[in-house]
Amino acid sequence: MDIEFSPALEAFRAEVCAFLETAPPDVREAGRKTTSVFAPFETVMAWQKILSEKGWAAPNWPVEYGGTGWSAEQKYIFNEEYARRRLPPLLPNGLKMVGPLLIELGSEEQKQKHLPGILNGDDYWTQGYSEPNAGSDLASLNCSAVRDGDHYIINGQKTWTTLAFKANRMFMLVRTSSEGKKQQGITFLLLDRVDYPGMEIRPIIGLDGKPEQCEVFFNDVRVPVSGRVGAENDGWSVAKSLLKHERGGLGDSAAMYARLELIRAAAQGTPSPFGGMMADDPTFHQAIGELEAEIASCAAYERMMVSGHPIAQDPAAPSITKVIGSELAQKVSTMMAKVSGVNALPVQSQALEVGSNTAMLTDDFDLIAMPYYLLSRATTIYAGSDEVQRDLIARSVLAQHR
Repeated sequence: MDIEFSPALEAFRAEVCAFLETAPPDVREAGRKTTSVFAPFETVMAWQKILSEKGWAAPNWPVEYGGTGWSAEQKYIFNEEYARRRLPPLLPNGLKMVGPLLIELGSEEQKQKHLPGILNGDDYWTQGYSEPNAGSDLASLNCSAVRDGDHYIINGQKTWTTLAFKANRMFMLVRTSSEGKKQQGITFLLLDRVDYPGMEIRPIIGLDGKPEQCEVFFNDVRVPVSGRVGAENDGWSVAKSLLKHERGGLGDSAAMYARLELIRAAAQGTPSPFGGMMADDPTFHQAIGELEAEIASCAAYERMMVSGHPIAQDPAAPSITKVIGSELAQKVSTMMAKVSGVNALPVQSQALEVGSNTAMLTDDFDLIAMPYYLLSRATTIYAGSDEVQRDLIARSVLAQHR
């Protein structure tokens, strides 16, 4: 599906382009060195402050809470131009997850307390969901919270807690009852600090050599009841609302098109096993053509979502978006690794730091190819595995045809 944007929208595009071109050099470097959903922390949080001052940090928020008031088409244009410039994605936990959740379900006190810091980048929220025995089967979580007056006392463990060692806030799910179905005894809590007595954060070193993920341990940690969102034991409903925001979103196709251009450029200087350069190899042409067709399909779906198509209202839309985006990221990262070849094998963690003086062995493409490949293996698992998403899509289809 093709959409013709009006002259007013094209004027808006020009305004967006003019502002994005002013992004500082370190922000552009952070974009080039982003190898996962999470861009280099300090740089991207400083960039968020710049966008917040412009009023553009949270396009999807209501205007009264600091949103832009943009139409769906304007949001799409902004995401498209942002991705084309390979600028670093803003960290999603606050702006795209707990922020929208608080706007939807939080108390007025919670909104006033937390939304400003989420918007301007003063606060970073880490997500305390997964546990060693509760990943995609999240309802099996065991980290417990027992009510004691105006506090909950938390005991247990969380894992894969992204950038917890950088965070000053946490939102989490805890078990407050073992009666009934396992989904019925879960409560959603906000922690307004991550240095409560009894909390311990241990970074986990990933395959790329980075400590992006963490384990978090709780030993009689006292958290105020005022941090609860929704009713006690109704946290599963709250969590589903949050996941709706986490799984949704547009702009994957523009980001993938930008990666595709990097692949084509790299192939110009990569020898083919059949002689000549990979860019001239018919096998490569077929593979890159198939990949481009999938990206174009993703772009068509995204444009359907902003054009008023009924699919945008389907309850399964966030799951569809998640499956398309996660599988496409894996295919693009695989192609990058193939083109980079042995040049991608050295792990240059220091060179990936923004402002690093460490010399790269080759170029930006080879530097990020392997970390991006390794980290993208998780895209079909986090935010609910693709198997779970397909089940949700199937349930939605069946419900509509009964």
